[in-house]
Amino acid sequence: MVTASAASRCTVRHALLCPQRRAEQIMAMPAVDEGRRRRWTAREVRQLIADSPLQTPRYELVDGELLVTPSPNRAHQLAVKALLRSLDDYLATARVGHVLPSPFDVELEPESITQPDVFVVSPSDWKRLATEMPARELLVAIEVLSPSSGRHDRVTKRPLYLRHVSEYWIVDPDARVIERWTPDEERPEILTATLEWHPRGAAEPFRLDLPPFFASVFDESPLR
Repeated sequence: MVTASAASRCTVRHALLCPQRRAEQIMAMPAVDEGRRRRWTAREVRQLIADSPLQTPRYELVDGELLVTPSPNRAHQLAVKALLRSLDDYLATARVGHVLPSPFDVELEPESITQPDVFVVSPSDWKRLATEMPARELLVAIEVLSPSSGRHDRVTKRPLYLRHVSEYWIVDPDARVIERWTPDEERPEILTATLEWHPRGAAEPFRLDLPPFFASVFDESPLR
């Protein structure tokens, strides 16, 4: 269960998504011309991944649609780095899961392949991953928006994540907010001050102060 004090965060619950300056540009790169005319299979996408071992671009499959995302920019990667560091420090003490970054295949249901930018796997799935891929049990899925991925992060992949994951966070560096999506809500919480996540079994919640986090993303000050 997620908890947060009203004094420590600015949250607009059930708010409309913040308008984006580059909304018209938020389109994923087309896979190939035929990608929009037929359904892809997991076997075909795994072959594309095998043929591109460096994972550039990133290939994902949701509801038969092949999603292709080019390499991210610096702000995106700094956000991923800061999230990994913060979550890893927390989970080292809380011991309720393990955090991993992409490239790493996640298969939440048959004929789906996604690669969340950052995700937390359950302890049981962590043990299984020592001998078997892909990841299948996530506590949290996190995507960091970029101009080439925003539409798919918000629209295409969100229903899939929310069918299987209790929390889905969309990090918007341009707006300096995190959208927290949960399966039982039709709209996200828009977090501007503090993100708190209290997973089952943890004595204390994970806490991320967003102003210094986003300052680190844009290299304005070190993340505290």
